[in-house]
Amino acid sequence: MTAKPRILFVCTANAARSQMAEGLMRVKYGDRYEAFSAGTRQANVSVRAITVMQEIGIDISHHRSKTLAEFAGRYFDLAVTLCDNAHAHCPIIPGAKKTIHHGFPDPHLTQGSDEDLLNGYRQVRDMIAVWIDKTFGSPTAQ
Repeated sequence: MTAKPRILFVCTANAARSQMAEGLMRVKYGDRYEAFSAGTRQANVSVRAITVMQEIGIDISHHRSKTLAEFAGRYFDLAVTLCDNAHAHCPIIPGAKKTIHHGFPDPHLTQGSDEDLLNGYRQVRDMIAVWIDKTFGSPTAQ
């Protein structure tokens, strides 16, 4: 049996977008890929990200924020920067065979009420899910 390709999702704080991407990838395509996430700095996993992922049956409440330094010396087939800041800070991820960028809006910057903010997280979650399906869902992906 050959090893599954290892994918690292990177965002600034490893709090929302990269955590949602890791959760989506593990649930949807965990049979084909190993998914990880990290940030250029460490924070806490967003409670709103946990909430909107639970809404679609994916539990990321056990995830923790990690920095790229935690993955030093580890190999990845692909690293994906999910925000422009992470891409600017690390256009090439050390240890990754290939680094690509696909930016998504920061859901934390959504304006309005708490419900508006949750809707911002839902929109970003859904955009990431569509992108993951298009990028990794076909049998010939990556």
